[in-house]
Amino acid sequence: MFKMKKPAKSLEISPGMVYNKLDRLYPLEGTRLNESTIQFSIRQEPENEMRLILRQVYQALDEKGYNPISQMVGYILSEDPTYITTHNNARSLVRRLDRDELLQELVREYLANAAAGGASEKKDEA
Repeated sequence: MFKMKKPAKSLEISPGMVYNKLDRLYPLEGTRLNESTIQFSIRQEPENEMRLILRQVYQALDEKGYNPISQMVGYILSEDPTYITTHNNARSLVRRLDRDELLQELVREYLANAAAGGASEKKDEA
């Protein structure tokens, strides 16, 4: 008969902790809605790092004579790194960014700027 051994020590995980793919314990970024439901939120890269990388990639593309906006849009839509030049290490820099997080941040910034611009236009009209 086969006997299963009991684990020497069981690991208790607090409600705000989860395992990642590498079996490392890390805090879950999210809000506990009730005992069994957690609202997930994507862990964001620091905004300053993302902005810095985008500016460096933009500058590298511009220096090589490309249209930086068109090339960056092509990369974001296709995730094909060949849209980004290797000049000044721009291709490896942009690949550090998660595309989904980049899109979230771009939409968030666009809407924040649109709301701020809309508010100032309304003040000017009054």
